[in-house]
Amino acid sequence: MTRQSIVKPMLLAAVLATSTVGLSGCGYNNLQAQDEQVTASWSEVVNQYQRRSDLVPNLVKVVQQYAEQEQEVFTQVAEARSRAGSITVTPEVLNDPEAMERYAAAQEQMTGALSRLMAVSERYPELKSDALFQDLQAQLEGTENRIAVARNRYIQEVQAYNTTVRQFPTNITAKVFGMDAKPNFSVANEEAISTAPSVDFGDDNAATAE
Repeated sequence: MTRQSIVKPMLLAAVLATSTVGLSGCGYNNLQAQDEQVTASWSEVVNQYQRRSDLVPNLVKVVQQYAEQEQEVFTQVAEARSRAGSITVTPEVLNDPEAMERYAAAQEQMTGALSRLMAVSERYPELKSDALFQDLQAQLEGTENRIAVARNRYIQEVQAYNTTVRQFPTNITAKVFGMDAKPNFSVANEEAISTAPSVDFGDDNAATAE
């Protein structure tokens, strides 16, 4: 083995080691790790919204058995579910403020439609006592709680990532590699989504809905 054949691999190893240390020191690795965390937490948000969407057809079917005349509410739920489902959730959404806004707005409309659907049960005692309805209601309540947890986690992950993107010297690294700050849930609805909306309406709420 020649001296040249030994020196070249050693030089290559030294360059790779220096590059790795340099990238780590400038925050590149941390930015990548936080970016992955944001993507993972967003996937959980979408997963929980899908879980809620999957519950809707069965829930509507049970309510219709006791309240066929509530067609307006059923139509609102169907339209809200269709609107929410029409938005394609891709990784690009995380970097598009307008797309994020549309997605969040569609899901909030779904929340409102479901609230009106659940309020219907207050007018039909037999529906409230239906075992399947009670089970679906419990599943919906649990899903709303999981949605709130997932959204809060996403908010925190985005805040951490955006802080790193804007801080010196990692802001330079972020600019070089095209890693911009990500849109988050708006300040207007951040407080509203910090806790799960109630879907167990009492008589007072039912009266208000009417």
